Amino acid sequence: MSFAAETKKELTQITSDPAATRYELMAVFALSASFRLKEGALVIETENVATARRVYTSIKQLLGIRPEVVVRRKMRLKKNHVYTLRLSRAQAEQALAELGYGGEIAEGPLAVAWTLPRKDEARRAFLRGAFLAGGSVNAPGSSSYHLEIYAHSLDLAEWLMRLMNHYGLNARVTARKKGYIVYIKEVEKIVEFLSVIGAVRALLQFEDRRIVKGMRNQVNRLVNCETANMNKTISAAIRQLEHIRWIERTIGLESLPEHLREAAMLRLQYPESNLQELSAAIGGRVSKSGLNHRFRKLEEIADRLRDRSKKGHVAVDKSSEMTHKEP
Repeated sequence: MSFAAETKKELTQITSDPAATRYELMAVFALSASFRLKEGALVIETENVATARRVYTSIKQLLGIRPEVVVRRKMRLKKNHVYTLRLSRAQAEQALAELGYGGEIAEGPLAVAWTLPRKDEARRAFLRGAFLAGGSVNAPGSSSYHLEIYAHSLDLAEWLMRLMNHYGLNARVTARKKGYIVYIKEVEKIVEFLSVIGAVRALLQFEDRRIVKGMRNQVNRLVNCETANMNKTISAAIRQLEHIRWIERTIGLESLPEHLREAAMLRLQYPESNLQELSAAIGGRVSKSGLNHRFRKLEEIADRLRDRSKKGHVAVDKSSEMTHKEP
């Protein structure tokens, strides 16, 4: 069972009072009902058995109507079962009148002729029914977050969007195949929508996944940061060693001032340590910034010696790694 199907199953297990059930049914009729003139019947179709059972029970208990139920199997793609609830014209007229439908019954989907719910519980119930009728949501572990509700017309989609955005969900509308969808992309808003319609278990699965994903991202950031710092430390140490060894081969470390010679010997002794570790190695007598300053001085000296070597003032005996001045 998909995550969307599990969410719908959870919603169908919510106990509603007659007022909430009425708005839930209103949403189902608004999004899923379609009148077939040749058959003289209003039909509601769904591939979700829990939704079909919920709608049938609600119509029977609230409106006192027993819809005809037809089950057929799709012949293409996933070959899912399709559950169809059929109401005769007389039953449809009774049901729509009790649900407050203000439009005419004509061929195709119902017109947008419903009274917008004003009370909070009614709004929540309507959105719950809308999700049961045409909603879908990606599983928490998916590569992207997406929740949508299908609407057969732009007017209905915009009407539904306004109702969703009453809760600050930042819902949007876009065209999709033969109709439109109202969708939410932000995971925080999807969680809020699930809270609004009462899908507590689905909400908790999203939150668990968000926490795990957030922790994983935090660990990755820390590892990346630590790796970057380590690479930076190693690169700096390699450069410092190159400068020190060049000085050693040309003029010798003994020619350096005492404080620079100490820094050079320290780096040679601890080639992989960072500045903080080097400072600790000498008892904290020199701070990190002090050591960094000394290594910059060693770099300047090495660069000057390289320049002099290029100009022929200093020669390097590579076989003995001793230096001498040219006559």
